[in-house]
Amino acid sequence: MNIYKDWEATLSKRTRQYLGLFVAIISYYIIHEGAHLAYALITGVFKQVNVIGLGVQIDVCAEKMTDNQMGFFCLVGSLATLIAGYILVGIINVLIKSTSDIFKACMYYVTIIMLFMDPLYLCILCSFFGGGDMNGISLIIPEIAARVIYGILFVVNAVIFIKVVLPKYKMAFK
Repeated sequence: MNIYKDWEATLSKRTRQYLGLFVAIISYYIIHEGAHLAYALITGVFKQVNVIGLGVQIDVCAEKMTDNQMGFFCLVGSLATLIAGYILVGIINVLIKSTSDIFKACMYYVTIIMLFMDPLYLCILCSFFGGGDMNGISLIIPEIAARVIYGILFVVNAVIFIKVVLPKYKMAFK
């Protein structure tokens, strides 16, 4: 245990931040794409996993799916990440008690990614980078309604972050 503590103490704040961000991105893909994968496997429409650039995408046999099934398939990824974010906020008092600054940095950035990535993408960014999940979500609810809902979630999550997450982690890193 002392070897780990000595190693951790030698890492700069910037290194811990980059490590935290890396863990957050990996966690996001596992949870978001994992939810798509679980749904595809449960419904028997899984085709393959595509690696696209630095990303991962679950491919399904769309011809075997109704519009509602496709819509829900596209929705489950963002629901999973939001739920994960809310769980992390809910257990924040446990997380910040860790003696490991690396662990706290990772949980801080994972929380940020889970709370903000999908609301930001589905509210604004999907217009600029391809529809992605919005293409399917719009099969079950009008796109403008989905954008408004995700915009509201973004604002709510920003308030949660500013009022809860940021102050708790600031204190934890002192």
